[in-house]
Amino acid sequence: MLVLTRKLGESIRIGDNITVKIVDLDGRHVKLGIEAPKNIAVNREEIYERIQRENRAASISKDQGLENIASALRKSKE
Repeated sequence: MLVLTRKLGESIRIGDNITVKIVDLDGRHVKLGIEAPKNIAVNREEIYERIQRENRAASISKDQGLENIASALRKSKE
């Protein structure tokens, strides 16, 4: 992991098209401004994790639904 020290108003660049700027400092809190292309998702960690859980749950539900349909088709052929 790369660890950088930045002051208020300073930025870092990620690649050619992402900028992360220190916008505000308040005690133990840091406010970041992030400029990135619209096709790159930028989420807080807890939001990203929730999206991943929901995607996995939806995938499992879809698989179970397909299994139920296949089972019903097999039974109808018997």
